[in-house]
Amino acid sequence: MSLASGSSTRRKTPEELKTPEELKTTEELSAPATGTPSAATEEPAAVLPIVLSRPRPHRASVLPRILRAVLTGATKSAAIVALLLAWELAPRFGLVDRTFLPPFSEVAQAWWGLVANGQLADNAQASLVRSFSGFGIAVGVSVPLGLLIGWYRPIADLLNPLLQVFLNTAALALLPVFVLLLGIGETSKISIVVYACAWPILFNTISAVHTVDPTLLRLAKSMDLSAPRLFQKVILPASVPTIFTGIRLAGAVSIVVLVAAEMIGAKAGLGYLINASQYNFAIPQMYAGIVTISVIGVAFNQLLEAVEKRLSSWRIPATS
Repeated sequence: MSLASGSSTRRKTPEELKTPEELKTTEELSAPATGTPSAATEEPAAVLPIVLSRPRPHRASVLPRILRAVLTGATKSAAIVALLLAWELAPRFGLVDRTFLPPFSEVAQAWWGLVANGQLADNAQASLVRSFSGFGIAVGVSVPLGLLIGWYRPIADLLNPLLQVFLNTAALALLPVFVLLLGIGETSKISIVVYACAWPILFNTISAVHTVDPTLLRLAKSMDLSAPRLFQKVILPASVPTIFTGIRLAGAVSIVVLVAAEMIGAKAGLGYLINASQYNFAIPQMYAGIVTISVIGVAFNQLLEAVEKRLSSWRIPATS
């Protein structure tokens, strides 16, 4: 054999050197058995039962929420229920004179009778119009004025002694003055409500501006905010809770003062109803008017609380 032919001879691979029997054995070992999945196909089959066996997240049951709400409502109303029960049982067992304090069931019957003949609706409407008118005027005047006085401390220092005098002068003590100056009509009643409501709102608003967190003011000033923007973005939002404390207090005062004013000189209103029932010795009707005033006051306070939460929704609740 020549050198050229020797150089062209190809070296055999290890597979070619194997005998036919060895090749067959190798193929049988390397080929997968029929019907037996490989590792790649075996993995989904193993994962699928695990996925199917996982428990699905259940929706929160509605029943626990309802039970929680009922329990909360029962807890909050337990004291009221106890008071009404004592009111019902004390006259029946002779603990108090039934003539002057009838059982609550008789008061409820009298209340329903006033609803049926329309007297309660007419008198309540008259009182609500007067009370809300005076309360609205007081809020519209006292909140801006309090913000202005609280923003400029020299003005607050100048007016504070005079404001303290008006604050400590009872509104009912000035009722004869209002009647003499404005007459016994609607103007004097609304004016006495405005006077009574203005001072709690005014002083709480001034205090709210004075007690704004100094850290917030320093941060806002470091951002080069102008005075109007500082007032709008920092002072006013931070003052909302304290302002609403005065507004809620004024809401209760507006009803109390109005009822007292209606007892002196009025031809309609809940105060007039209570006073007339006393003169006519219709004691259940008198208590029915008192209960109506209490319900209106509680509902009004709840409304103001809802408005306060709405306006203070940006505040982060304190964690215990």
